[in-house]
Amino acid sequence: MKILIDNGHGIETPGKRSPDGRFREYKYNREIASAIVQHLCLRGYDAELLVPEEQDISLKERVRRANQKTCRFGHPVTDTFLVSIHVNAAGKGDRWYNATGWCAYTYYGHSESDRLASSLYNAAEKHLPGHRLRTDFSDGDPDYEAPFYLLKHTYCAAVLTENGFMDSEVSLSFLESDEGKKAIVALHVEGIIDYIKG
Repeated sequence: MKILIDNGHGIETPGKRSPDGRFREYKYNREIASAIVQHLCLRGYDAELLVPEEQDISLKERVRRANQKTCRFGHPVTDTFLVSIHVNAAGKGDRWYNATGWCAYTYYGHSESDRLASSLYNAAEKHLPGHRLRTDFSDGDPDYEAPFYLLKHTYCAAVLTENGFMDSEVSLSFLESDEGKKAIVALHVEGIIDYIKG
């Protein structure tokens, strides 16, 4: 089973930072994604970064890379999946907000992506005690659905996680702490392994 970990955005992406400028999403995403890959590999799983570069690789190129690894002999296979790491924002970086919470997104409809997202939610519940989990059970499972390009156009199961809010001082304080980083990494590693074993 091939595990692709995508670290959202790049060094040139406009915005995507805390209102005071100290937090840069691209940098945080890469730190978390790299740790997830490292932990999975140490446990014997075949995991790799989709975007090892710091540059802002386009969504089209990210999808091309994912689909290239998902296809064999011109046909999509089911032994590859993707998790894209992000940090949410309540506004446009102009001021602090009070938003909190962790959530995951899949593309519309019922698919294998929903099972992957549910495994991540189960792990988030364990590793983020006392923290809000943002959910939408309107279709019977906890994840949100959205037409994000990466989720829509990849052949494999794909989930995008939003790990707290970069424009919330409470959320950001947790995300930047050693405790917070360990929890975010752990929930992804455990959720991914539970999905594989599922």
